[in-house]
This record gives sequence, C-alpha cells and structure tokens, in this order.
Amino acid sequence: MTAVLDGLMKIRRSLGRLGAQEDLNFLLTNRIPRLWVTRTMGRLSKIENPLFVRLALAVWRTFSDLNLDEAAPGEYRSLHALFTRRLKPGARPVDPDPAALCSPCDAIVGALGRIEDGQLLQAKGMPYALADLLLDPALCASLTGGTYLTLRLTSVMYHRFHAPHDLRLEEVLYHSGDTWNVNPIAVKRIERLFCRNERAVLRCRLNATGQTFALVPVAAVMVASIRLHALNLLLHLGYRGPTRIACHAALGKGEEMGWFEHGSTIIVLVPPGMTLAAGIASGETVRMGQALLRLPEAGDLPPPAGRGASVVD
Repeated sequence: MTAVLDGLMKIRRSLGRLGAQEDLNFLLTNRIPRLWVTRTMGRLSKIENPLFVRLALAVWRTFSDLNLDEAAPGEYRSLHALFTRRLKPGARPVDPDPAALCSPCDAIVGALGRIEDGQLLQAKGMPYALADLLLDPALCASLTGGTYLTLRLTSVMYHRFHAPHDLRLEEVLYHSGDTWNVNPIAVKRIERLFCRNERAVLRCRLNATGQTFALVPVAAVMVASIRLHALNLLLHLGYRGPTRIACHAALGKGEEMGWFEHGSTIIVLVPPGMTLAAGIASGETVRMGQALLRLPEAGDLPPPAGRGASVVD
C-alpha cells in the first residue's frame, strides 16, 4: 500500500511540474472542445453511483490538495454534491463590523485596483473595458471611479458564494459565452477573457448606504452551471431564458446567494468611496466572510446616481 501511495505521489509531482509549464498548461486546459467538456462534466457530476464517486474522489485527492475537514458531515452521492458541499457551522465567521464589506467567497485575489477611464486589468498589460463586461451603460456609469477585485475560486475550494453585506439583489443580467479556463496562465494570454466567458451580472444595492454595486460570477471550463437561489434556476450553457431578469431579493450579510459547480471567478465592482480592507492584495487568499472593503463614512458618500427603469426581456 505504501508503494502505491508513493507511486501516486510521484505521478502527482510529475504532473505538477508539467502543469507549471505555461505552454502545456494552456494547451491542455484551453485548446480542447471547451463547451463539450463543460457539458460532459455537468452530466458526469450528476451520476449517483457510490463506486464512481469514491474513485473520482480518490483521483481528485491524489492530484490536488482537496481537504474536506471543514465540510458538513454527510454522504456525497454524486460529484455535484461534493462540488457544492456545505461547511460545518461556524467554519466561515462573518466580520460583524458594519463598515466591512466581506468577501463573498473563498478565493485567491487576482487583479485589483481603481476603475479608471472605464478600464480594468485582468493581468498586467491586459486591460478590458467595464462596458464589455457588464453590457449595461447605466450600471457602468455608477461604478466609474470605483474599485474592482478579481476573486478566483480553485477547484478544491468551497464553491458557494454569499452576500458581502446586507443588500437587495435588484437585477440579474445573464450573458452567454465561452468557457475559457480562468487560471492565471489563461488570464495572461486571452484578451478580454472575462468579457468572452459566460457570466451573470448581479446588480445589488447596499442597505447601509444605498449605493449600487455588482458581483459578476464568471463561468469557466468544466463549470457546468451557476445557481442563484433568488431566481430558483440554473444559469448554464443551455439556458435560453430572458437575459435581463428583475429580482427583488433581500439578503443579510453572509447569507448564501448561490454556488458554482466546480471553480471559477467572481469580480467585485464597487462605487467610489470604498477602500480596500487591511491585508487585501493580489495573490492573497481570502475566506468568505473576511473583510474585503470598507464602506465610506456617511459624510464621504457621493451624491446618488440616477437610473432609469429596468427592462425585462
């Protein structure tokens, strides 16, 4: 048994060295039939077979740092159940400071900074336009001059995401698209990657300040769906419903908003007046509930921006 484990670890180290080679990593994760792979992953993840799940879990643990110590106890009847697992109560305490806007998910912080001239960075030297990401001029106008943070969820992380503060989810804008990998290698190579991939723009309003901000869950290869509880539906490659969906859901700070089926990215976009919380920087790992940004003081709030009535397709 020890020899088998040693052999598996050697294979894992060898694959890790191969994965670190950018050209090969890019080829293996992007130069494939991405949409077909993603749909197939969605079907496989729903298979309820104990032997299949145990085998898949053993392979996953062999080639990754998957740790289920924080997962709520229970039987995983499918890979879907494993991907979307809940955590034990208290595993993710939410910062109680009223001025703290928390991370909606476990993630690694990618690019972050000011939204200047309607531009954001997905990586150094790789800008993209806020307008191309959101496809909503009024929402873009309300966020100009604000701050953005790119939060990348890896495949082994907790895949559910939560309300970063007390808020009202007012609208969801769904944009169909591709499923490029969103790992750092692809982000450095594919221009406007986040604007190409399937994504949902969640337009939210903070109860505390009345400001509008946005969360943008971005799908990726093998992410078969994005679930939003407020809509009670799955947004996935086969979704053909309205692209602009009115929503009037009130959520408390830390309340679950939905989940990814595998791992992906959430882009946080906030208006002027908010500042980064202490310790938030590119490359840092954050946990859901950890302070991500600081809300402005009452005297620092900008005048409210007007917005026309929403249109539902």
